[in-house]
Amino acid sequence: MRDVFVNPSAFLLHPWMAVLVPAPTRITYTNQTGGVACTPRQIEGYYVPVFDQEGYDLLHSIFEGTLGGAGTSSGVTWTGQMVDDLREAIARVRMDPSEGGPSEVPLILDESRLDEIDEAWVPVTSPDGPSVLIWENSD
Repeated sequence: MRDVFVNPSAFLLHPWMAVLVPAPTRITYTNQTGGVACTPRQIEGYYVPVFDQEGYDLLHSIFEGTLGGAGTSSGVTWTGQMVDDLREAIARVRMDPSEGGPSEVPLILDESRLDEIDEAWVPVTSPDGPSVLIWENSD
């Protein structure tokens, strides 16, 4: 198994976002999450670069502004306006499907997995199925 630590300061331009799609690739991707908690999370699959500046800015507003950069370690309950804001931020990000079909399909917040959300790690439904949207953690 090969583990790739997504270390944006080492190899990516800023700002950045990506979708991690679970698949049996024998490659795991690890991203630092949780704001100042700096919690590593990983998934086996493949990495798809995506980006939307407005979506990125909204995510920063939610996780660094509303939640104060502390991630969800304080027991965030995702309800009401927070879910609406998160849903809107996620829907702005688009991804091409890996096997043809319409191009640039918007991501959808996977509301069945709200308990998995943290800064820089949000479960989504992508054109390739259940996935995770990641970006650079704010720590």
